[in-house]
Amino acid sequence: MSFFGRNIKKIRSLKLLSQQAFAEVFDLKRATLGAYEEERSEPKIDTIIKIANYFSIPIDDLLTKELTINQLLKFNTNLTTDADQMEVAALTKVPIILPECVADYLNHHSKKNFIADLPVMSLPISNEKIFRAYTVTDLEMANQDVGFYPNDVVVGELVPKSAYKKLNNRTPVIVVTDTDILVRRFFSTDKGYVLRADHKGIDDQVFNAKQINELWRIRYVFYKRIPETSGEISDQINLLRMEIEKLKK
Repeated sequence: MSFFGRNIKKIRSLKLLSQQAFAEVFDLKRATLGAYEEERSEPKIDTIIKIANYFSIPIDDLLTKELTINQLLKFNTNLTTDADQMEVAALTKVPIILPECVADYLNHHSKKNFIADLPVMSLPISNEKIFRAYTVTDLEMANQDVGFYPNDVVVGELVPKSAYKKLNNRTPVIVVTDTDILVRRFFSTDKGYVLRADHKGIDDQVFNAKQINELWRIRYVFYKRIPETSGEISDQINLLRMEIEKLKK
């Protein structure tokens, strides 16, 4: 079996990159990267070579070994183990909205004392920005085994109202209204701000800026589920090795 999916997911987590951000570096679609990580699909040879070269990881290691964090740190990338160069990131405490906290959050989200009493998760991310974590409770942002599932945790960065129109369409967001907390894709239109679910059959919702109490751009996702493993791809590995030998000649 190939360890490619597990390894790139581990690299992405180590680099604190979302699937979208990682995919954009290698000209991939986020859904395609998700399929690789969940081992539902195998990458093309040129994709494997591109990622291996970018992180200076031997292709055989990327495909045939489940790499540890320590091994990844030792490869020749900007991930360094040199104590003189490494900056130890302080952990930022991010308030998390658990399912049992939703009703209270809708009523008290603007009260500092209430936010201070919320449970927190500590993450190695910037403490110069405001973040909020939210526990997904439904399948409204899941589509064909890709997306957010119940008990996944999404972490969003606060977007001020003045910046709503600057958000790219399809950006995943957490939106707090008077009556609900929604995880959706954001679209700015002439009719207002459209929130769209990935799951088919769910109607779009349209809001104006006054109807949105808080909007958080999703930056990080922590998946609760464990991806299923796929079958052998030894033939693809052998083919890859043959292509590499051709390139050397």
